[in-house]
Amino acid sequence: MKNIKIFISLLAFLLAANGCQKFDELEADPNRSTTVPPSLVLRGILKDLYYAPWSDEQRWNQYWCSNYNYYDNNEYWTGSAGLRFTTLKNVQKMEAEAARIGLPEVNAYSALGKFFRAYFYYDMTMKVGDLPLSQALQGVDNIAPAYDTQKDIFKQILVWLEESNTQLGSRISAADNTLEGDIYFDGDLRKWQKTVNAFKLRVLVQLSKKVAETDLGIQQEFAKTIGDPARYPLMEGNDDNLQFLFNSVNDKYPFNPDNFGFYADRYNTSATYVNTLAALQDPRVFVVAEPAAAKLAAGYTAQDFEAYVGAPSDEGLDQMATKVQAGEYSRINKARYFSSYDGEPSIQIGYSEMCFSIAEGINRGWSTGDAKSWYDKGITASMNFYGITDATAISAYLARPESAYKGNNADGLTQVLVQKYLALSQHSGFEGYYNWRRTAVPTFYEGGPGTGNSGVIPRRFQYPTNERDNNADNYNAALNRQFGNNDDSINDELWIVK
Repeated sequence: MKNIKIFISLLAFLLAANGCQKFDELEADPNRSTTVPPSLVLRGILKDLYYAPWSDEQRWNQYWCSNYNYYDNNEYWTGSAGLRFTTLKNVQKMEAEAARIGLPEVNAYSALGKFFRAYFYYDMTMKVGDLPLSQALQGVDNIAPAYDTQKDIFKQILVWLEESNTQLGSRISAADNTLEGDIYFDGDLRKWQKTVNAFKLRVLVQLSKKVAETDLGIQQEFAKTIGDPARYPLMEGNDDNLQFLFNSVNDKYPFNPDNFGFYADRYNTSATYVNTLAALQDPRVFVVAEPAAAKLAAGYTAQDFEAYVGAPSDEGLDQMATKVQAGEYSRINKARYFSSYDGEPSIQIGYSEMCFSIAEGINRGWSTGDAKSWYDKGITASMNFYGITDATAISAYLARPESAYKGNNADGLTQVLVQKYLALSQHSGFEGYYNWRRTAVPTFYEGGPGTGNSGVIPRRFQYPTNERDNNADNYNAALNRQFGNNDDSINDELWIVK
């Protein structure tokens, strides 16, 4: 009995001692690290930045089509967007970890943090419009953040890009400009600075319908950016592209020898893309597509542009499948896209696009400069990407009546927009669609059953349901401000394109 009393007393003492411990000390897992190198967080952020080729986005850009319903169809989305707030939290964590290990207040990670905020907010607002920004990412300190307007989001994006450019410039000049974990440029801050400014030009031309909003300063920002290369260095060629490289170990190209049997004949080229190339007698069509079998049977050769025919993206899937089997449409070039695991790089922000953005701004009168020169550079860079490097052949293409720049007028602008569309094929996520949404160039196929959504290409995504469930008052206020308190229609126009 005495031993039992001693045991109970000892147990009570231990319980009392443990009861004095703080809950967070008991909750902590001693086997789980609470810190991480900023380079490791950066690597994850850079993976999140990547948009894949041969994806839904690229079908919605009308670069390719599915002809086999088991795998995919060509209908546009009908639901909500995926947002990037988790990635933005990781940006905060990366910056905090850089500070923890003793880096100066302005460091390579903090400079890129500004760019990542701009990039991911651009990605989100281009899909849905207004979003929490100024009150966002505060955790339990504010679980119901108000929504900023899309205009204010773009204002902040331009501020972040200015700050990122400035901070990267300061780190390039400093003795300590280390950046580890960089899967794109291997820590080359000069290339990152060029990327920031190329992305800024993308943002500015996407705001082309808002030049009257003087507080945005679109024309002034454009002229400043292209007019001061010492302060705002720009990409100088394809070597500066922000591009994702594939490999046979961890990151296989989406089309490769492993899935040839599943996909090679179940996808084909789109009319918006391939027919435009063929009409321009553009040699890129020989690289990206195969001649339609029916055209070869009719006497055309693989070197005849007339042999290349894409499928209308709005065509019914049964009809498209029947025509593909009959050899009426060009298939994807199997030799190029299925022969290896490495494939071709996937450009996220590229030199060719930047050239066309500059040409567009000059065409619109935002700055002085030679739009034709930038237009020609953009086409040449895209040709080079596809292995077309013969200067004589490229010059001949640039001199053709259909391709030669027609001047700083409406015809010249259409040429710039068409060539930008061609250069963006399988690159840069939604940019092909976004430029069409803004300009209606080139003409997209819609109206048929293949489009879905009653034959109408959507203009926006809906908000995720967790916004409605967890932040209802601010969500409803944003809906009322933009869409008459209705999130059901994906055909409503966002502020940026009104």
